[in-house]
Amino acid sequence: MSYQHQYVDGTPIHFSLGKVVCVGRNYAEHAKELNNPVPTEPLLFIKPGSCTVPLVGGFSIPLDRGSVHYEAEIAVLIGKPLSRRPDEEEVRDAISGFAPALDLTLRDVQAKLKEKGLPWEIAKSFDGACVLAPFVPGDAPEQLDDIGIRLTINGEVRQDGNSRDMLNPILPLIQHMAGHFSLQPGDVILTGTPVGVGPLNQGDQLVLELVGHSAFDSRVI
Repeated sequence: MSYQHQYVDGTPIHFSLGKVVCVGRNYAEHAKELNNPVPTEPLLFIKPGSCTVPLVGGFSIPLDRGSVHYEAEIAVLIGKPLSRRPDEEEVRDAISGFAPALDLTLRDVQAKLKEKGLPWEIAKSFDGACVLAPFVPGDAPEQLDDIGIRLTINGEVRQDGNSRDMLNPILPLIQHMAGHFSLQPGDVILTGTPVGVGPLNQGDQLVLELVGHSAFDSRVI
């Protein structure tokens, strides 16, 4: 299934699909659960837009590359160009939407690559590695330091986090990203995952929520 940005009411968002800029270990408890040190500055990496698939209707995972882990995250859609470390007001004005998303990781593959000190794009950027729900408008959340993200799998809440617990809050995080590489309309920011990550299995039933704003049923097909 092809992917196109859209709002929760089904209205298409006419930005070309861009890159997906991610931050690792942006919640301290998540870093601890994977026995990773808590970084002193944002740990950035990029997924290509081509790895993005829609959440609605179900999505598939690789079945022959070891464990596939879910990481529920707050996604931010960029609607105006940002570069050279913009101020927070410019960043806020450039946000076109928020959505719940899944950053999928081939955890066994990643572990082997990390052991060898090698890059881990193949564990993070495979086709289908970014699962995006439709967006609510950028002005929907009044407080960016109080956005909840929740993932329920087969009736059990697995992740229940809030942006207030981010080590790098949303606006300063995007400022930092734009200071390293320009952000363009259609780019998506994944803001990190709270504690509770784990494996996905074919047939799992999911509910992914931007708490108080949107909720979506999906499944691993």
